[in-house]
Amino acid sequence: MQFFIDHDWQENMATPRAKVGERAKTHLLILLCAIWLCVGLIGHSPWKPLESQSISIIQGLIDHPFLSLQSWTGGHWIAPISAGHPALDTPPLFYWAATGFAHAFSFLLPTHDAARLSVGAWMLVTLLMMGLSGRELWNPGVGRQTNFIFIGCLGLVVSAHTLMPEVAALTGISMAFYALALVVRKPLRAMWLLCAGLLTAFLSTGLLPAATIISATIGVIFLPAIRQQAAAKRALILGLLLALPGILLWCWLCQSWAADLWTGWWYNQQNIQSPSMHLYFIRTLAWYAWPALPFAFWGLWRFRQVVLHTYRFQLCLIFFVCAFLLIGFFSDRSEVNALPLLVPLTALAAGSIETLKRGAAGALNWFGLILFGLLIAIAWLGWWAMLNGTPVKLYHRLSYLSGLQTIPFNVLYGVIAVAVTLIWLSGVVRSKHSNRSSATNWAIGMTCAWTVFMSLWLPMIEAARTYQPIFEDLRKHLPKQRHCISSHNIGSSQADLLHYHAGIHLQPDNSACDLLLIEDQPGKRHALPGNDWQLIWEGEQSRQSKEFFRLFQRH
Repeated sequence: MQFFIDHDWQENMATPRAKVGERAKTHLLILLCAIWLCVGLIGHSPWKPLESQSISIIQGLIDHPFLSLQSWTGGHWIAPISAGHPALDTPPLFYWAATGFAHAFSFLLPTHDAARLSVGAWMLVTLLMMGLSGRELWNPGVGRQTNFIFIGCLGLVVSAHTLMPEVAALTGISMAFYALALVVRKPLRAMWLLCAGLLTAFLSTGLLPAATIISATIGVIFLPAIRQQAAAKRALILGLLLALPGILLWCWLCQSWAADLWTGWWYNQQNIQSPSMHLYFIRTLAWYAWPALPFAFWGLWRFRQVVLHTYRFQLCLIFFVCAFLLIGFFSDRSEVNALPLLVPLTALAAGSIETLKRGAAGALNWFGLILFGLLIAIAWLGWWAMLNGTPVKLYHRLSYLSGLQTIPFNVLYGVIAVAVTLIWLSGVVRSKHSNRSSATNWAIGMTCAWTVFMSLWLPMIEAARTYQPIFEDLRKHLPKQRHCISSHNIGSSQADLLHYHAGIHLQPDNSACDLLLIEDQPGKRHALPGNDWQLIWEGEQSRQSKEFFRLFQRH
């Protein structure tokens, strides 16, 4: 009979790894990820600016049936555009998936909520890829820590619940990253994952994520760990080549059926931004990638002697550098564009937790407990202020920002907030100060704080950001007989939301239209269209934003 006993690297018998609690840890991971994914996906209207364009495009696809030949030859499904953005912004994969979810769950949810469920599906795949990447690069058990760090990132939580194509691009990038981590051990599987990741990333947002994947793959091919493995090198090359037919097919269809949109999109994809964008993303990462960033920095320092000679570190560094350089040159000033940087940082951070000094791990753990405890306390205090009017100063501030005098008491949301708060308090009391617990407690704190805010503050946030009541009221006041509606000072996001909520397509500065919609800018004189126009409707979005709309009809 043979006994297999763990040994350390010097062939000395090592202490067997404890398996007690592995199932509990897995259940905790599943529960946390499920709560983190689901909370915030439904229950509110599309918010500008991130969701307005997406929901207008999705509504446009719904209005043009998928099985209609005219919808395809007209370019509606190949090059979808929104009502407020006449130019093609991104390829259509994300909108295809969101429209499919909108059709599938239309019997249960409004269109925007049903479409937003697709975001949860994309993020579920992303979490799976991140966990597998951590496990592959380090060892079993690190996959959980990878996901704990990932969902704990401060900059991810809002973007991961927002209806925008960058979420699908992040899924493609995480698939490609896992393929590069897996290629040495499973070349064939890595080949198909790389192909799927590259195709998903390109068809979601375009050239930038695809260029990140291609450049990182080329850099990895020249590493000794891959260069000396013929099967791995061949798998990476074939993975890139297999994605080309799908990419070229969309490009050909778009150029054939929407040539003008294709030309503008291709030109915009090649615009190089100012190099100062790199400084902006450096400043953004200082908070956006927390706590992955300090863990990653510590890992580089702790393993500094082998960083340049070990594949796991080489992969993370090459992927991060390629993504950072390309994002700085080819993206605009938006925090959402920093999402791909979280993938290599989180993978690098996950394997560095075990080597963190106990004092540093304890400090980070306490910092997370204090930070999220403060956020949860603020959420409860603000909810109490809006419910009862005290503290007075906080009540007046929140009332001004939201435009509400009070908020209704929702029993279900109240029970959820109480339960989550008790879970967090229980975790604080029973918290064990260890390296891994610092990442776990951070993820628990982030999930609980996000859940409490979305449970208690959602009515206030919705009132401050929704355009649904005002645009639905505008639709009711439209004359039955009308030719078209021109606009003045109406932003693209408002035009998109007007299309979704009221079914109105605005014609910018069209003198032939018999209706005119004007948005009055705060602090400026109200525009007067002339004596031949009669005011038939006016409305205000909220007290805080001070967006006033007036609708005129020509005599």
